Amino acid sequence: MPVRRTLRVVRRYWRVVVRWFRQYSAPARRAWRRSLQLRVVALTLVASSLLVGTFGWFIADRSADILLSRTKDEVSSSMSGKVEYAYKQLSVHPAARDPELPNTIAGTVNELFDGDPADDGGSVISIRAADYPDLGAVTLPLDVDTQQLITPEMVQAVAGSGSVAQQIRTAEIKGQTIKFLVYGSPVRTKFGHLELYYMVPLTTEDRTANQIRTTVLATGIALVFLLGVVAGLVTRLVVNPVRVAARTAQRLSAGLLDQRMKVDGEDDLALLAAAFNQMAANLQRQIVRLEEMSRLQRRFTSDVSHELRTPLTTVRMAADLIFSERESFEPAVARSAELLQAELDRFEDLLTDLLEISRFDAGFAALDAEHTDLVPIVQRVTERLGGLAERAGVELDLRLPETPVIAEVDPRRVERVLRNLVGNAIEHAEHKPVVVTMVTDEAAVAITVRDHGIGLKPGEERLVFNRFWRADPSRARQTGGTGLGLSISVEDARLHGGWLEAWGAPGEGAQFRLTLPVRAGDRLVAAPLPLIPRDRPAITGEPAEVS
Repeated sequence: MPVRRTLRVVRRYWRVVVRWFRQYSAPARRAWRRSLQLRVVALTLVASSLLVGTFGWFIADRSADILLSRTKDEVSSSMSGKVEYAYKQLSVHPAARDPELPNTIAGTVNELFDGDPADDGGSVISIRAADYPDLGAVTLPLDVDTQQLITPEMVQAVAGSGSVAQQIRTAEIKGQTIKFLVYGSPVRTKFGHLELYYMVPLTTEDRTANQIRTTVLATGIALVFLLGVVAGLVTRLVVNPVRVAARTAQRLSAGLLDQRMKVDGEDDLALLAAAFNQMAANLQRQIVRLEEMSRLQRRFTSDVSHELRTPLTTVRMAADLIFSERESFEPAVARSAELLQAELDRFEDLLTDLLEISRFDAGFAALDAEHTDLVPIVQRVTERLGGLAERAGVELDLRLPETPVIAEVDPRRVERVLRNLVGNAIEHAEHKPVVVTMVTDEAAVAITVRDHGIGLKPGEERLVFNRFWRADPSRARQTGGTGLGLSISVEDARLHGGWLEAWGAPGEGAQFRLTLPVRAGDRLVAAPLPLIPRDRPAITGEPAEVS
């Protein structure tokens, strides 16, 4: 249990640390994602730091090795002379018990000593007689403890093996920590051999090596800084035109078609700016031409619709008169009068829809929003289409909330959308039930119309909202629609700030979902009802919203 409790505490603190890191590093991560110049400069600094650091370390290390090697050569040469001098002085004594031998050793050490080890370049000289303990050791300066410098291993190498040895040791001399290069060599005499130890401080070499490291470090830092500045300037030269192009493109997309980039020079960036300006000019011409064509088309549609009203009114009066007297006609003529009346009704509906579409295209459509209970609207639509559903052999199944669903909508437009959706569902239901469902939450109201008829093929869930589009043009129609109902419905939904979406599968029917915000002007985030029916497994993903 204590282990589990500890793990839980660790995980909790780890989550806190991660959350804290994400919170405070968010601006830096956002700047890293958005700034190409920052990424280039940062990567340049990292790469140059690694390269300069590697080469700087190599140069400093090689310089220190060269200084130490030169010092070793000098000490080795000096050591040879000192050994030769000591040999000449000590070889006059035939035996180690010669009473003058200690004086000769002391005089030799005094002659070989060349300074104070506390000073730069000072050294330590020591002559020892490992094989003759009575002679002891003579060292100058006298206050230097050579036990820190001359190790037993070195004594064994020089006295026991009779070979020249060297090592680097650090000792405390007069309160200062000094690094020494220690050389040891045997001095052969007539009675045997003594050991001569020459200890040279490496203070000057260390100081020089540190100066080289400091110089290399300062030079490296300055070089990395200069590389960062150069990378920033060079990147700025490239990124600035790209940023200008991006801002110009944003202005163009916002409708400011006269925006252009400034062309300076004849380099690649100038060529990019010139090509961008040429593209913008071509787009402006095409957009202006298309807008003019669209304006003419909308005006033509509106004018034709209005102009057709007058003759249609005259034809309607004559048709109504003929239709009212059809029972006195022969059967064939009576049937023609009924067909004429039906087609005139459809023609009037088409003109009405065309006028409505022209208002949407011209941007003149307005939303008369008011707080409305949507439940009676759905009930009223299904009641009015009840006769059509009965003739088609379709049962209408309403699944509505028991309490009022109040939303700020235009009731006329919502009723028109539902009338189109339910009418289309009845037409394509294939004598199967049509289910109308309404669900609401705090932000949105969703109404779905589900049929179990022929369904939609893949990709047709978007095409159904195109003007005059039909899934099967050869299919007999019962509602006499104009082909503009769903196009007007989707515009009505957009005018509310809502969505109108479709789902369908061959042989599984279709479902249309109308989603409206509860408060006018609110932005929709999600719908309270799924687009794919719950009675059908979700095999494919939900289609994109038509908004």
